[in-house]
Amino acid sequence: MRLTINGQPVEVPAGSSVAAALAAAAIPARRSVLGEARGPLCAMGICFECRVTINGQPHQRSCQIQALAGMTIGVSPPPAAAEPRRPLSTVHCPLSTSLLVLGAGPAGLAAAARAAEAGAQVALIDDNPALGGQIWRGTTTDPHSEAARWAQRVQAAQVTVLCATRIVDAPAPGRLLAESPDGPLELGYQRLLLATGARERFLPFPGWTLPHVLGAGGLQALVKAGLPIEGKRVVVAGTGPLLLAVAAYLRQHGAQVVAVCDQASWSALLAFSARLPLDKIRQGLQLSASLRGVPLWRNAWPLSTRPGAVTISHRGRARELACDYLACGFHLVPNAELATLLGCATQDGCVVVNPSQETTVAGVYCAGEPTGVGGVELAVAEGEIAGLAMANQTPEPALLARRAYYRRFARRLDRLCQLRPALRALPQPDTLVCRCEDVTLGRLRAHDSWRAAKLHTRCGMGPCQGRVCGPAAEFLFGWQPDSLRPPIFPANIATLSGQE
Repeated sequence: MRLTINGQPVEVPAGSSVAAALAAAAIPARRSVLGEARGPLCAMGICFECRVTINGQPHQRSCQIQALAGMTIGVSPPPAAAEPRRPLSTVHCPLSTSLLVLGAGPAGLAAAARAAEAGAQVALIDDNPALGGQIWRGTTTDPHSEAARWAQRVQAAQVTVLCATRIVDAPAPGRLLAESPDGPLELGYQRLLLATGARERFLPFPGWTLPHVLGAGGLQALVKAGLPIEGKRVVVAGTGPLLLAVAAYLRQHGAQVVAVCDQASWSALLAFSARLPLDKIRQGLQLSASLRGVPLWRNAWPLSTRPGAVTISHRGRARELACDYLACGFHLVPNAELATLLGCATQDGCVVVNPSQETTVAGVYCAGEPTGVGGVELAVAEGEIAGLAMANQTPEPALLARRAYYRRFARRLDRLCQLRPALRALPQPDTLVCRCEDVTLGRLRAHDSWRAAKLHTRCGMGPCQGRVCGPAAEFLFGWQPDSLRPPIFPANIATLSGQE
């Protein structure tokens, strides 16, 4: 498939996302304030590092858009005077529903299906271009997958589905504002389920902003979106079970996995494994078998990276490994921003819910990773319970027991993935912490709170709205965000004003 990138014709794999096509052509976007080349760090529309100009429209998230033959793409921001003005359009109200589900991953699909099967009118909204969320990305068309079974139930129950639609504001109870490819939307609802998932936690270290450094899940998402990985040397590093799953997936698709490096200790892993559910033990054994021959290092984490190599601390010794990609993620952070904007209580970064998955705001429910990171099984169970509760149905006792079972697993997983204090020493004074605004660690050290850092350095005020640097600053300095204001994602002024 032929695209025009920076005025030059380029052949890219058909069916790719724009971000995967650019990565395959080795053309990184230049997104930083200083004009540095950047890679699509998260590849899920959160970090905004993949923004490019597509067919004259600037600031498009290339990881969320499929590449089409004939597209004209610019990887550097055009001069302000040259940016074409988007035609303004009035906010319209195409959708009002009894039950609105936000997020079409495991929790959202399960909730939408169960609620609709119980007779409720349900609409399902997702920011991604297709159903599945991050964990089930690209699998809803596989007839043998659990994702496909839930997607089929959603379709059979006649759920209204809107993909590529992003919530930006909650202006009043029972109303949300969103943006879609067709323009701004106003969504009305009586009951709302937040199944907004989680994102990877990134920690800064020298070189982490280079184009070859991606999130572990981010690199997997790019490969799912068409990035050729065969023969590429990949080091997977950070912490959490996602590392093994990503490494196995990449190896299955032809990557040469050089090593998997986890900062957790062997003693922490043994304590975690002592009472694992049987299905998790089977999954672990399958992953280990698929990674036979790959070094699996514990007490290991990245110290620095440069093009073609990464330096890993392993048992106190620095070791350099050659690599084409460094896939790095330090477990997951719940996406709780919308819940916070709606006034839902949170604890330790997770949304607080009652036994019916209802939050502290009446009529607003939450399921899946925003209530605590616990994997697909817990997300599906919570989604089913929430969907039934929203439809005024009583969940089966076996379903409640399954949720309790996997919540115990989630608590042990959280203990396993606790970050060691030594990781706070990784960034140097000149290491960027806020990628959007190019704010270094040295500049942040001059301040004593998240608010002060934002006021004086613009840390957290870029397009990602602190979703990348916020968790890093919380770990490095103990800072907590003290406010959340709309829009929760960058939005057109016409969407927020509702006027021509």
